[in-house]
Order: sequence, then C-alpha cells, then structure tokens
Amino acid sequence: MTWSEVFELLGPATTDTLYMVGVAALFTALGGLLLGVVFVLTEPGGLLPSRAVNAVLGLIVNLGRSIPFLILMVSITPFTRLVAGVSIGTDAAIVPLVVGAIPFFARIVETALHEVPADVVAAATAMGAGRGTIVGKVLLREALPALVSGFTITVIALTGYTAMAGTVGGGGIGAFAIDYGYNRFEGKAMLAAVVVLLIFVQLIQMVGDLLARRLSHR
Repeated sequence: MTWSEVFELLGPATTDTLYMVGVAALFTALGGLLLGVVFVLTEPGGLLPSRAVNAVLGLIVNLGRSIPFLILMVSITPFTRLVAGVSIGTDAAIVPLVVGAIPFFARIVETALHEVPADVVAAATAMGAGRGTIVGKVLLREALPALVSGFTITVIALTGYTAMAGTVGGGGIGAFAIDYGYNRFEGKAMLAAVVVLLIFVQLIQMVGDLLARRLSHR
C-alpha cells in the first residue's frame, strides 16, 4: 500500500470520526450537563433535595461509568437499532457513544459544581435569587472554567471510544486502523491512523485549555 492510497482511504475515515465525535459531544454536553445539575440539586442540602431522585440518578451514573465501552456498545445493540435504524456504521456508533459518555460527563459536572464556594450560593440566596437564577448565573457561571476543562476530557474520551467502535463496525479511523493496519499488516496505515489521532487529541486539548484559561480570568 502506497502513501497516496493510505491518504485516500484515511480522508473519509477521518471525516467519519469527526462526525461521530462532533454529534456525540453535542448530545453528551446537553445530557451530561442536565443530569449533573439535577444530581447536585437533589442532594441533601441542595436547592431541590430529593433522596429518591438523587439515589436513582447516582445509580444511573455509576452503572454507566462502570461498563466498559465495547461491552456497552454490544449490549445495547437493540436500543441502537431502535434509535438509529441500523446497528453498524457511524450513525449507529453515535448512540452508544452518547450513552457511555453522558454518565462520565455528568460526574464531571457534579464535581465542578461542588467546587463553587458555598458562600457564593448563600449570598445569592440571601439576595432573593430564585433557583433558576442560582443555577444559571451562579453555579454554572462560577464553574464554567472547570466545566470546559471537563468537557475537553470528555471529548478526548469520545475520540478513544470512536476508535474502539471501529473494531465492531463503527467506522472512522478505528475501523481504518483495524481493517488495513492490523488485518492486512499495513504499517503505513497504522502509523497514519495513530498520527492523525494524536494530532486530533492535541488540538482538542490545546483549544480546551486555552478556553478554560480565558474563562478563569474573565
């Protein structure tokens, strides 16, 4: 396999990976943020304390984080087919990516919100701020740099998940590396896949770090 052939095949694979990571990251941000905020609000002493709701959410988060991604991907195949209409390919891979990443990011959100000083929340409460205002303008605003850093970690984890998804028909760079680099013993293909993933992760980390630093000094 020549380098030109490698690049010809690597282009579409890279596009597939970007698509999977982008769409999955969007849904993960929405779902994980919502789950994490509700988890913190329903804690004992929270703004909306509910032991039952908090226990259920904690169980969901812990279960989601404890199942290895490959096992999760295979085990929810019927659900994937129900949501995406197919069980293989990039669209199908997005479903387990989101299911696996939401609990991961939710725990990061929980940790970030816990880092907000309690006296800041108490001051907002004393000034008569409502729950929605406290969540949107106090908790999330104060925790924004940590949330950005945590989301950066989550997107990098999603990139790794997409590579694993390629081993079972998910497409992307992972499938390219397995099909050509591993199964056909094409060293150039494997090297190219590794280099592209390294560059992609480094770019994500650089952008995330830069944004987090700017937000922390706003």
